[in-house]
Amino acid sequence: MKIEPTGQIMGAIGSEVDLSQPLSDADFGDIVSALGRHGVICFPRQSLDAPALKQFSERFGTLQVSVSGQYTHPDQPEVMVLSNMKEDGKPIGLADAGQDWHTDMSYMDVVGFVNVLHAEEVPMREGKPLGATLFANMRQAYLDLPEDLKTRLKDAVCVHDFNKFWENMRARPGSERPPLSAEARAKRPAVRHPLFLIHPITGEEILYANPGYAEYIEGMDRAESDKILEFIFAHQLQEKYQYQHDWAKGDVLIWDHIGTLHTAIADYTPQEHRKMIRCQVYADKVFEPAFVADALRHATAA
Repeated sequence: MKIEPTGQIMGAIGSEVDLSQPLSDADFGDIVSALGRHGVICFPRQSLDAPALKQFSERFGTLQVSVSGQYTHPDQPEVMVLSNMKEDGKPIGLADAGQDWHTDMSYMDVVGFVNVLHAEEVPMREGKPLGATLFANMRQAYLDLPEDLKTRLKDAVCVHDFNKFWENMRARPGSERPPLSAEARAKRPAVRHPLFLIHPITGEEILYANPGYAEYIEGMDRAESDKILEFIFAHQLQEKYQYQHDWAKGDVLIWDHIGTLHTAIADYTPQEHRKMIRCQVYADKVFEPAFVADALRHATAA
Protein backbone atom coordinates (compact mmCIF):
# COMPACT_ATOMS: atom_id res chain seq x y z
CA MET A 1 0.00 0.00 0.00
CA LYS A 2 1.08 3.55 -0.77
CA ILE A 3 -0.28 6.78 0.72
CA GLU A 4 0.92 9.94 -0.98
CA PRO A 5 0.03 13.51 0.07
CA THR A 6 -1.88 15.75 -2.32
CA GLY A 7 0.51 18.64 -1.68
CA GLN A 8 -2.41 20.83 -0.62
CA ILE A 9 -3.41 22.07 2.86
CA MET A 10 -4.54 18.50 3.58
CA GLY A 11 -5.42 15.23 1.92
CA ALA A 12 -3.67 12.09 0.64
CA ILE A 13 -4.27 9.38 -1.99
CA GLY A 14 -3.97 5.69 -1.15
CA SER A 15 -3.21 2.98 -3.69
CA GLU A 16 -2.14 -0.63 -4.15
CA VAL A 17 -4.57 -2.01 -1.58
CA ASP A 18 -7.95 -3.74 -1.71
CA LEU A 19 -10.01 -2.46 1.21
CA SER A 20 -12.54 -5.26 0.80
CA GLN A 21 -9.90 -7.60 2.25
CA PRO A 22 -8.64 -7.57 5.86
CA LEU A 23 -5.86 -5.03 6.42
CA SER A 24 -2.42 -6.02 7.66
CA ASP A 25 -1.20 -4.36 10.86
CA ALA A 26 1.30 -2.38 8.78
CA ASP A 27 -1.34 -1.05 6.40
CA PHE A 28 -3.68 -0.15 9.25
CA GLY A 29 -0.85 1.61 11.06
CA ASP A 30 0.00 3.58 7.93
CA ILE A 31 -3.63 4.71 7.57
CA VAL A 32 -3.83 5.84 11.21
CA SER A 33 -0.54 7.72 10.86
CA ALA A 34 -1.68 9.34 7.60
CA LEU A 35 -5.00 10.39 9.10
CA GLY A 36 -3.12 12.28 11.78
CA ARG A 37 -0.86 13.99 9.25
CA HIS A 38 -3.23 14.57 6.32
CA GLY A 39 -6.76 14.45 7.74
CA VAL A 40 -8.36 12.93 4.61
CA ILE A 41 -7.37 9.87 2.57
CA CYS A 42 -8.97 8.76 -0.71
CA PHE A 43 -8.63 5.18 -1.95
CA PRO A 44 -9.86 5.19 -5.58
CA ARG A 45 -11.31 2.29 -7.57
CA GLN A 46 -12.54 0.23 -4.62
CA SER A 47 -15.51 -2.15 -4.54
CA LEU A 48 -17.02 -2.75 -1.11
CA ASP A 49 -20.45 -4.07 -0.25
CA ALA A 50 -22.05 -3.14 3.07
CA PRO A 51 -20.53 -6.03 5.10
CA ALA A 52 -17.05 -5.26 3.74
CA LEU A 53 -17.43 -1.54 4.53
CA LYS A 54 -18.49 -2.41 8.06
CA GLN A 55 -15.58 -4.82 8.51
CA PHE A 56 -13.07 -2.25 7.30
CA SER A 57 -14.54 0.61 9.34
CA GLU A 58 -14.85 -1.15 12.69
CA ARG A 59 -11.08 -1.62 12.80
CA PHE A 60 -10.97 2.08 13.83
CA GLY A 61 -13.52 1.82 16.66
CA THR A 62 -17.16 1.23 17.51
CA LEU A 63 -19.63 2.06 14.73
CA GLN A 64 -22.55 4.42 15.24
CA VAL A 65 -26.12 3.37 14.48
CA SER A 66 -28.47 6.07 13.15
CA VAL A 67 -30.58 7.74 15.85
CA SER A 68 -33.54 7.98 13.45
CA GLY A 69 -33.26 4.37 12.29
CA GLN A 70 -33.93 5.52 8.73
CA TYR A 71 -31.92 4.86 5.58
CA THR A 72 -29.74 2.13 7.01
CA HIS A 73 -28.72 -0.97 5.10
CA PRO A 74 -31.34 -3.70 5.71
CA ASP A 75 -28.77 -6.24 6.90
CA GLN A 76 -26.14 -3.88 8.34
CA PRO A 77 -27.68 -1.19 10.63
CA GLU A 78 -24.24 0.41 11.10
CA VAL A 79 -24.10 1.17 7.36
CA MET A 80 -26.13 4.22 6.28
CA VAL A 81 -27.24 5.04 2.75
CA LEU A 82 -26.84 8.64 1.53
CA SER A 83 -28.69 9.24 -1.72
CA ASN A 84 -31.10 11.45 -3.64
CA MET A 85 -32.45 8.42 -5.51
CA LYS A 86 -35.96 7.02 -5.08
CA GLU A 87 -37.47 3.59 -5.62
CA ASP A 88 -41.24 3.21 -5.96
CA GLY A 89 -41.51 6.90 -5.12
CA LYS A 90 -39.68 6.55 -1.79
CA PRO A 91 -36.17 7.81 -0.94
CA ILE A 92 -33.60 5.05 -0.61
CA GLY A 93 -31.23 7.21 1.45
CA LEU A 94 -30.74 10.49 3.28
CA ALA A 95 -30.69 13.10 0.52
CA ASP A 96 -29.31 16.15 2.36
CA ALA A 97 -26.56 14.59 4.47
CA GLY A 98 -23.72 16.88 5.46
CA GLN A 99 -24.83 20.00 3.60
CA ASP A 100 -23.44 22.49 6.11
CA TRP A 101 -20.06 22.91 7.81
CA HIS A 102 -19.78 20.57 10.77
CA THR A 103 -17.88 17.75 12.47
CA ASP A 104 -19.88 14.54 12.77
CA MET A 105 -20.61 13.34 16.28
CA SER A 106 -19.27 16.38 18.13
CA TYR A 107 -22.79 16.25 19.65
CA MET A 108 -21.87 13.00 21.46
CA ASP A 109 -20.03 12.48 24.75
CA VAL A 110 -17.77 10.12 22.82
CA VAL A 111 -17.00 12.11 19.69
CA GLY A 112 -16.39 10.82 16.19
CA PHE A 113 -13.00 9.57 15.01
CA VAL A 114 -13.51 8.82 11.32
CA ASN A 115 -16.11 8.73 8.58
CA VAL A 116 -15.74 6.07 5.89
CA LEU A 117 -17.73 6.87 2.74
CA HIS A 118 -17.88 4.70 -0.40
CA ALA A 119 -19.18 6.18 -3.66
CA GLU A 120 -21.52 3.89 -5.59
CA GLU A 121 -23.06 6.56 -7.84
CA VAL A 122 -21.59 10.01 -8.56
CA PRO A 123 -23.62 12.68 -10.40
CA MET A 124 -21.95 14.00 -13.55
CA ARG A 125 -22.62 16.99 -15.79
CA GLU A 126 -20.76 17.66 -19.02
CA GLY A 127 -18.15 15.11 -17.98
CA LYS A 128 -17.44 16.67 -14.58
CA PRO A 129 -18.36 15.22 -11.17
CA LEU A 130 -20.82 17.03 -8.94
CA GLY A 131 -21.41 16.79 -5.19
CA ALA A 132 -17.85 17.45 -4.01
CA THR A 133 -16.98 17.40 -0.31
CA LEU A 134 -15.03 20.28 1.22
CA PHE A 135 -12.79 19.90 4.26
CA ALA A 136 -11.13 22.45 6.56
CA ASN A 137 -7.89 21.94 8.49
CA MET A 138 -8.43 22.61 12.21
CA ARG A 139 -4.79 22.17 13.19
CA GLN A 140 -3.75 25.08 11.01
CA ALA A 141 -6.82 27.08 12.02
CA TYR A 142 -5.78 26.72 15.66
CA LEU A 143 -2.18 27.71 14.96
CA ASP A 144 -3.32 30.88 13.21
CA LEU A 145 -5.67 32.08 15.96
CA PRO A 146 -4.62 35.33 17.67
CA GLU A 147 -2.36 34.51 20.60
CA ASP A 148 -4.43 36.56 23.04
CA LEU A 149 -7.53 34.57 22.09
CA LYS A 150 -5.69 31.26 22.53
CA THR A 151 -4.63 32.35 26.00
CA ARG A 152 -8.07 33.61 26.97
CA LEU A 153 -9.83 30.46 25.76
CA LYS A 154 -7.23 27.84 26.70
CA ASP A 155 -9.58 26.19 29.22
CA ALA A 156 -12.84 27.04 27.48
CA VAL A 157 -15.59 24.44 27.11
CA CYS A 158 -18.11 24.54 24.26
CA VAL A 159 -21.62 23.08 24.32
CA HIS A 160 -22.63 21.09 21.22
CA ASP A 161 -26.23 20.17 20.34
CA PHE A 162 -27.46 17.73 17.67
CA ASN A 163 -30.77 19.57 17.37
CA LYS A 164 -29.05 22.78 16.15
CA PHE A 165 -27.87 21.12 12.94
CA TRP A 166 -31.10 19.16 12.49
CA GLU A 167 -33.28 22.27 12.74
CA ASN A 168 -30.99 24.23 10.41
CA MET A 169 -31.39 21.48 7.82
CA ARG A 170 -35.17 21.37 8.33
CA ALA A 171 -35.36 25.10 7.64
CA ARG A 172 -33.92 24.67 4.15
CA PRO A 173 -36.34 24.95 1.22
CA GLY A 174 -37.63 21.54 0.16
CA SER A 175 -36.39 19.71 3.26
CA GLU A 176 -38.30 16.53 4.08
CA ARG A 177 -36.77 16.11 7.53
CA PRO A 178 -39.39 15.86 10.29
CA PRO A 179 -38.78 17.40 13.73
CA LEU A 180 -36.86 15.16 16.06
CA SER A 181 -39.16 13.18 18.29
CA ALA A 182 -38.95 13.55 22.07
CA GLU A 183 -37.36 10.09 22.14
CA ALA A 184 -34.72 11.09 19.58
CA ARG A 185 -33.98 14.34 21.46
CA ALA A 186 -33.54 12.36 24.68
CA LYS A 187 -30.96 10.18 22.92
CA ARG A 188 -29.01 13.26 21.80
CA PRO A 189 -28.81 15.70 24.73
CA ALA A 190 -26.41 18.65 24.55
CA VAL A 191 -22.80 17.77 25.49
CA ARG A 192 -19.63 19.60 26.53
CA HIS A 193 -16.19 19.49 24.89
CA PRO A 194 -13.00 21.55 25.24
CA LEU A 195 -12.73 24.28 22.61
CA PHE A 196 -9.11 23.24 22.06
CA LEU A 197 -8.30 19.52 21.95
CA ILE A 198 -5.05 17.58 21.89
CA HIS A 199 -5.14 15.38 18.81
CA PRO A 200 -4.67 11.75 19.96
CA ILE A 201 -2.50 10.76 16.99
CA THR A 202 -0.24 13.80 16.54
CA GLY A 203 -0.29 15.30 20.06
CA GLU A 204 -0.91 18.74 18.52
CA GLU A 205 -3.59 21.19 19.60
CA ILE A 206 -6.57 21.61 17.29
CA LEU A 207 -9.63 23.85 17.22
CA TYR A 208 -12.64 21.72 18.13
CA ALA A 209 -15.73 23.78 17.33
CA ASN A 210 -17.98 23.82 14.30
CA PRO A 211 -20.89 25.91 13.01
CA GLY A 212 -23.16 22.87 12.72
CA TYR A 213 -23.31 21.79 16.35
CA ALA A 214 -21.41 24.27 18.59
CA GLU A 215 -23.99 26.37 20.47
CA TYR A 216 -22.17 28.45 23.06
CA ILE A 217 -19.11 28.71 25.31
CA GLU A 218 -19.95 27.56 28.81
CA GLY A 219 -19.84 30.09 31.64
CA MET A 220 -19.71 33.09 29.31
CA ASP A 221 -22.31 35.76 28.68
CA ARG A 222 -24.34 34.49 25.70
CA ALA A 223 -23.86 37.67 23.64
CA GLU A 224 -20.10 37.50 24.20
CA SER A 225 -20.07 33.78 23.43
CA ASP A 226 -21.98 34.37 20.20
CA LYS A 227 -19.50 37.07 19.17
CA ILE A 228 -16.48 34.86 19.82
CA LEU A 229 -17.98 31.84 18.06
CA GLU A 230 -18.94 34.00 15.10
CA PHE A 231 -15.28 35.05 14.83
CA ILE A 232 -14.06 31.46 15.22
CA PHE A 233 -16.45 30.12 12.57
CA ALA A 234 -15.42 32.81 10.08
CA HIS A 235 -11.75 32.17 10.88
CA GLN A 236 -11.83 28.38 10.51
CA LEU A 237 -13.72 28.47 7.22
CA GLN A 238 -11.27 30.68 5.36
CA GLU A 239 -10.48 29.30 1.92
CA LYS A 240 -6.80 28.89 2.76
CA TYR A 241 -7.69 26.09 5.19
CA GLN A 242 -9.93 24.23 2.72
CA TYR A 243 -9.41 21.13 0.61
CA GLN A 244 -11.91 19.87 -1.98
CA HIS A 245 -12.47 16.23 -2.84
CA ASP A 246 -14.10 15.63 -6.22
CA TRP A 247 -15.72 12.23 -6.13
CA ALA A 248 -15.34 9.37 -8.60
CA LYS A 249 -17.33 6.16 -8.58
CA GLY A 250 -15.48 3.59 -6.47
CA ASP A 251 -13.79 6.11 -4.15
CA VAL A 252 -13.48 5.20 -0.50
CA LEU A 253 -12.87 8.37 1.49
CA ILE A 254 -11.72 8.27 5.11
CA TRP A 255 -11.46 11.43 7.14
CA ASP A 256 -10.49 12.36 10.65
CA HIS A 257 -13.35 14.13 12.46
CA ILE A 258 -11.13 15.37 15.27
CA GLY A 259 -8.89 17.57 13.16
CA THR A 260 -11.24 18.57 10.32
CA LEU A 261 -14.57 20.13 9.42
CA HIS A 262 -16.49 19.17 6.29
CA THR A 263 -19.50 20.05 4.16
CA ALA A 264 -21.16 18.49 1.11
CA ILE A 265 -21.81 20.65 -1.97
CA ALA A 266 -25.37 20.12 -3.21
CA ASP A 267 -24.86 21.31 -6.80
CA TYR A 268 -26.78 18.49 -8.47
CA THR A 269 -30.47 17.96 -9.26
CA PRO A 270 -32.77 15.08 -8.20
CA GLN A 271 -32.30 13.65 -11.68
CA GLU A 272 -28.50 13.57 -11.25
CA HIS A 273 -28.13 10.54 -9.06
CA ARG A 274 -25.81 10.27 -6.09
CA LYS A 275 -25.46 7.25 -3.80
CA MET A 276 -22.96 6.60 -1.03
CA ILE A 277 -22.75 4.08 1.77
CA ARG A 278 -21.23 5.26 5.03
CA CYS A 279 -19.93 4.17 8.41
CA GLN A 280 -19.32 6.59 11.26
CA VAL A 281 -16.78 5.52 13.86
CA TYR A 282 -16.65 6.64 17.49
CA ALA A 283 -13.40 7.88 18.99
CA ASP A 284 -13.68 5.26 21.73
CA LYS A 285 -10.35 3.63 20.81
CA VAL A 286 -8.18 6.40 19.36
CA PHE A 287 -7.97 8.30 22.66
CA GLU A 288 -6.48 5.18 24.27
CA PRO A 289 -2.68 5.64 24.14
CA ALA A 290 -2.16 1.90 23.68
CA PHE A 291 -4.36 1.86 20.54
CA VAL A 292 -2.41 4.66 18.86
CA ALA A 293 0.96 3.36 20.03
CA ASP A 294 0.23 -0.11 18.67
CA ALA A 295 -0.99 1.24 15.32
CA LEU A 296 2.00 3.54 14.89
CA ARG A 297 4.41 0.80 16.00
CA HIS A 298 3.37 -1.23 12.97
CA ALA A 299 3.32 1.72 10.59
CA THR A 300 5.93 1.70 7.83
CA ALA A 301 5.30 5.32 6.75
CA ALA A 302 7.67 8.00 7.95
